[in-house]
Amino acid sequence: MDTDRPLVKLRGVRKSFGAALVLTGIDLDVRRGEVVVVIGPSGSGKSTLCRCINRLETADEGVIEIDGKALPREGKELARLRADVGMVFQSFNLFAHKTVRENVMLGPVRVRGLSREEARERADRLLARVGVGDHGDKFPAQLSGGQQQRVAIARALAMEPEVLLFDEPTSALDPEMIHEVLDVMTGLAAEGMTMIVVTHEMGFAREAADRVVFMADGGIAETAAPETFFADPKTARAQEFLARVLSH
Repeated sequence: MDTDRPLVKLRGVRKSFGAALVLTGIDLDVRRGEVVVVIGPSGSGKSTLCRCINRLETADEGVIEIDGKALPREGKELARLRADVGMVFQSFNLFAHKTVRENVMLGPVRVRGLSREEARERADRLLARVGVGDHGDKFPAQLSGGQQQRVAIARALAMEPEVLLFDEPTSALDPEMIHEVLDVMTGLAAEGMTMIVVTHEMGFAREAADRVVFMADGGIAETAAPETFFADPKTARAQEFLARVLSH
């Protein structure tokens, strides 16, 4: 394993939707075990960046590599890569007609080739780890939003990914449920999981991030350790953003 090589590497990544240039040429390295929190105003390209990294969106230009390998275009190679890049969405995206346990078992059986017994054992272990171990036989609609999002995290972890992407994982939740999800994420960060987290939760960024990436107008305007970024942002855009979000 090349410890000097970044686990996730982006060079010159650009993305447009029609006439709107959403990513203007992103360069970013994320090392194994690093927690990178991406913040910035709405419309700055944060979610699009996340979706390009696991190819839910295809970049128009540039290179994205996971552990030294360029993102494949399609087919089995892409499915394999998606298995290595876990994603947790804003809207949970659980299968409503399957139980919580079945939701977590599905990927390991279909993509990783685990037996149903192995997958069940892994699912139960991970559901317990995220604090919903007694809900395996329920359906997603029987759970609160915070519980559903923790199931979604367990589902992503069940694939034993190299890196986990979180796209605003708490923005659809009621305030009292946000902390239960952030607590799970903070625990994963402490255990050394490589994470790229798009979020509005500045407390999480301060506490769990190794590095804060501030995006504005489709580009990375600033990147720094959290203590440096929050105490002394260098760009006017970052200063304005922090003044606005931290005053609420």
